[in-house]
Amino acid sequence: MKTVINILKGKCSKCEEGDIFIKKRGVFALKLPKMNEKCPHCNHKFLIEPGYFYGAMYVSYGLTVAEGIIIYLLSSFFITKPVHFFIILSVSAVLLSTTNYKYARIFWIYLFTRKAQHASELTNSFIREGTKETELP
Repeated sequence: MKTVINILKGKCSKCEEGDIFIKKRGVFALKLPKMNEKCPHCNHKFLIEPGYFYGAMYVSYGLTVAEGIIIYLLSSFFITKPVHFFIILSVSAVLLSTTNYKYARIFWIYLFTRKAQHASELTNSFIREGTKETELP
C-alpha cells in the first residue's frame, strides 16, 4: 500500500523521498510537467537509457482507455446521443493527457527500479550514478 501512495505522490522509487517531477500541478493542467533528471534526495538517475520512456506510452494508452471506459459507464446514465459520448470522451482525454503522461512515467519507473533496502544501496547508487555514461558499472 505504501508503494501505491508513493506512486500517487510521485516519489522516487529508490529512496521514496525525492520527487520525480519538479513542480506539483493540478490534475487538469495542460502544460507538460517537467521531470527531474536525478532524484534530489538519493541522486538516482531516472532516464536509464535513451528511449527508456517509450514503454510509458503504452501505459499512458492503457490509462486513457481505462478512464474512457469509466467515463463512458458513468455518463451512460444521463446521456443517450452517441455524439455527446464522443464529445465527453474527447474532452476528458485532452484534459487528463498531462496527468496520464506523468503517472505513466512514474509507473514505468516503479516497474523497472528496485527499492533500496539499506542505506548502503543508496550510497552505491550515488557512486554508480556519478560515473561517466561510457563506463561500465
